[in-house]
Amino acid sequence: MSAETEADAVVIGAGIVGVMTALYLQADGRNVLLIEREEVAAGASAGNAGILAFPEIIPIASPGIMFKAPRWLLDPLGPLSVPPAYALKIAPWLFHFWRASARQTFARGIAAQTDMMRLAAAEMERIRETPELSGFFDTTGTLDLYDSEASFNAAAADWLEKEKAGFQFTSVERADIERLQPGLAPQFRHAMYSPAGIQVNDPKGLTRAVADRLVARGGTLRKGEVQDIAPLADGALIALVDGATITARTVIVAGGAWSKALAARLGDPLPLETERGYNTTLPAQAFALQRQLYFNDHAFVVTPLADGIRVGGAVELGGLDLPPDYRRSKALLAKALRFLPELKTEGGREWMGFRPSMPDCLPVIGRSSASPAVLYAFGHGHLGLTQSAATGRLIGELAAGRPTSLSLDPFRPGRFRRGP
Repeated sequence: MSAETEADAVVIGAGIVGVMTALYLQADGRNVLLIEREEVAAGASAGNAGILAFPEIIPIASPGIMFKAPRWLLDPLGPLSVPPAYALKIAPWLFHFWRASARQTFARGIAAQTDMMRLAAAEMERIRETPELSGFFDTTGTLDLYDSEASFNAAAADWLEKEKAGFQFTSVERADIERLQPGLAPQFRHAMYSPAGIQVNDPKGLTRAVADRLVARGGTLRKGEVQDIAPLADGALIALVDGATITARTVIVAGGAWSKALAARLGDPLPLETERGYNTTLPAQAFALQRQLYFNDHAFVVTPLADGIRVGGAVELGGLDLPPDYRRSKALLAKALRFLPELKTEGGREWMGFRPSMPDCLPVIGRSSASPAVLYAFGHGHLGLTQSAATGRLIGELAAGRPTSLSLDPFRPGRFRRGP
């Protein structure tokens, strides 16, 4: 490929959102070039828990959250922490997070996520039906576990919202909990069970398989780091760090946590932050795990993968540059051992990755302010895998000038200019 290239549609970022978006553009007849700074599924798409979390429609930014946040932030190993070295940098994001927790904004967030999740479930079902991809999905069911009756009752409003949105689940007590997942500590006497819970058994493998499908059908994968995007009269000019340039009719910025700098250069200073997620993947024989486990009072999950058991979760708002603090993954593993007394914790692989997070917990999907030829698809937080196929469909519709399957107003890039 020469230093100067012409392309039809360019997708920047080969995580799960980027590769799904590329696949949908290709299905729409576009000739797609996929650019990745490292390798396919190099980041959060490799290390996520593999949960298709369609019922997760409740934004973290909720009424009263700011009364809880200071206690969490002071605990360096708690469910939400900010390293002291990053405290000043995170202040603007926390301001927008506080605004997003207002009751009316919170209600609009639930409505937007409900629409998005319905589309996500329908589109991911189409992906599951693809022969080359179907083997990556298992229907395991999900157990949402609570430490006490009080915390279980405190979550009742959230479960009511999920029920109103059409998601099905059952309240279960100790006997059923033990039947659904033997080996849990006796403190867990209250849970919600969803038999429809779907597990991606190899998130990295799925992402790579989607990219392989794209290439097999004529798409192109190119390694390179994008330095700048400049609008043109009929598209955009992409400048790579190595000096190469690409002229494209349509450009999709789907670079996850690295999208913020590119959007800012295009005149869209978005409050995207980096949730640093930690996990440990244990060998498959570490525990006889039957299904996805959410430990709701502790903000972490234990999930079954094809090659092991993944223990991860919690949030560290620490940007892209600070070194990992693997005390967090060790703390999660210690909790998992308390809750699963028969868990064998030896032989695990620790991981830290970057989740692109917006303060209102909604992704950015829409056109840049610089050019209608440059579109954004990033900021999904914990829900990138879950919402990847839906995002691909929406971007495909937007790029083609068709009406979108749902209103993109809640996801518009400019929503923070006049408040969340």
